[in-house]
Amino acid sequence: MKDSNSFLLFSGSSHPELAEKIARGLGVSLGKVSLSTFPDREISVEILDNVRGRDAFVLQTIARRPNHYLMELLIFVDALKRASCRSITAVIPYFGYARQDRKDKGRVPITAKLVADLLQKAGVDRVLTMDLHSPQIQGFFDIPVDHLFSESVLAKAVKGKAADQCVVVAPDLGSIKLARAFAHELGGDFCLVDKRRVNAEHVEASALIGTVDGKEVLLVDDMVSTGETLKNAANVCKRAGATSITALVTHGVLAAEAFSGSAIEKMLVTDTIPLPKEGRGSPMIEVVSVATLFSQAIESILSAKSISSLR
Repeated sequence: MKDSNSFLLFSGSSHPELAEKIARGLGVSLGKVSLSTFPDREISVEILDNVRGRDAFVLQTIARRPNHYLMELLIFVDALKRASCRSITAVIPYFGYARQDRKDKGRVPITAKLVADLLQKAGVDRVLTMDLHSPQIQGFFDIPVDHLFSESVLAKAVKGKAADQCVVVAPDLGSIKLARAFAHELGGDFCLVDKRRVNAEHVEASALIGTVDGKEVLLVDDMVSTGETLKNAANVCKRAGATSITALVTHGVLAAEAFSGSAIEKMLVTDTIPLPKEGRGSPMIEVVSVATLFSQAIESILSAKSISSLR
């Protein structure tokens, strides 16, 4: 890796805990910055370290307060650019506004493309992110996008389970590739729950393609917000004879009471997004850190090494 004096890792206000873990993994301290708001709630950013000619990494996860954190990131990048950074990498563990990645009906935006354009216009030279809601979002950028995957970290957390006693289940069509990757990692089979979305908050699960009878089910998804998709899939699996149900999720947005009245017994979620207050200390939720993976990715970027080997 390059000399630690040649780069700086900064943290926005969205997830300082993860930034601290990544910094420890790199053996450095976080860069010094003053983040504040004016009385009218406009965001103020002042870089307190000399960044001239250095590579800067800014960690900001666009969740919980996505509008505020996205704007803060853009202002942060502008401050670094005007301070003559050599390069700026936006480290975005959870890429917000990714759900709207295409026009599926008339008169709707493509917010994922809008965010990509804003980041590039602000001065970002590279993006480092994890488990994009749609991998094709990488094509919205004209700069390098390093896309990390969480399945190795989450799979390691359940590695003790016997492959012949478990089955990985995709809760909808969009999770098939993720389920296949988990099944390959664990050396088992996977099934699919057919889902129909009723509206922005509610979904209906109808049919199960595959067999879960007498098996421990591992439900996998890249993101959980209201939990409707996973709850419905869990109920289908329970009715089909599953002995236990565990959810493996990358991004725990966890809006409101995501799993109340659910057949899911446990959820493993990464720390790409800080847990809401009501989720902290819950015996049902286990947090698996991806800090080491991000530290290794940053080292690879600085050393011009392959990141695909980190999957």
